[in-house]
Amino acid sequence: MFQVATHYIQQYTTNVNMLLTQKGGKLAPFVTMGSHTGTGAQVVQQIGTTKPIKNLGRYQDTPLIDMPTAQRWVFPNDYDWGTLIDDQDKLKMLLDPTSPYTMSAVNAMRRAQDDEILQAFYASSPTGTNGASTTAFPAGQKVGVNVGGTNSKLNVAKLRAGKVLLMAAGVDLESEAIYCAINSADHDALLNEIEVKSTDFNSKPALVDGRLSYFLGINFIHVEYTDSASYSADTVTAVGSATRFVPMWVKSGMYLGTWKDVAVSVAPRPDKRFATQVYCTTTLGATRVEEKRVVQIATTG
Repeated sequence: MFQVATHYIQQYTTNVNMLLTQKGGKLAPFVTMGSHTGTGAQVVQQIGTTKPIKNLGRYQDTPLIDMPTAQRWVFPNDYDWGTLIDDQDKLKMLLDPTSPYTMSAVNAMRRAQDDEILQAFYASSPTGTNGASTTAFPAGQKVGVNVGGTNSKLNVAKLRAGKVLLMAAGVDLESEAIYCAINSADHDALLNEIEVKSTDFNSKPALVDGRLSYFLGINFIHVEYTDSASYSADTVTAVGSATRFVPMWVKSGMYLGTWKDVAVSVAPRPDKRFATQVYCTTTLGATRVEEKRVVQIATTG
């Protein structure tokens, strides 16, 4: 019986973890991240806005201000990936960090990260004691589909409206960058905007090799939504619907927690005539940390 060499397992694990560290998911570098254990984790203890009381005289009583607080939780989801290799020569490809097996595993784990974040943008977020309550995404943080034109695609007017919402909420844009996840249709729609493609409106070119990465103080991240079956009309993509939702956020507004880093197993499967199974797994979860740090932009197309 063919035994999998230990160095195959070690090298494959090294290759996968190295590539994940280098590249990560498209969205993971632009959200807050942390590691956890247990069935759930409290991400942050939120302290609401308070006002001081003006002291109008000497020897007045010390004011006691009620501090509005809320807890935000994140819960884990398990992801795994596997394939079978029945050829010893193919098995040797595991030593190559650019092999199809390595890259497929890495891409699967990266998509898992992105999908968790995408679904958390507008989902009801677990709050309260042990995450027993939920907080829905508020209407006040939404940019309507008719901004900039009736049932319009992503446009400059919508980007400006989204930025206004972040500024009006008190988000410190001097210390936090704005991010916006767009797909190919959104990118193409913005290329039709005269303010985007004309150097008259930009101190530095918005387009680099025909690709839009930065405009109006917003960093654009190109993400093709990977699993349309997992999204509904109230999350990010509304696949199959006339309206889609584009997220705009700052890093402190979203959170990705990891319970188990990517674990790799390479071993023979007796039930598959001792073909070698390559298996990867990870456990992670995402949540919205604070509603006013995230904006929903409705678009068509």
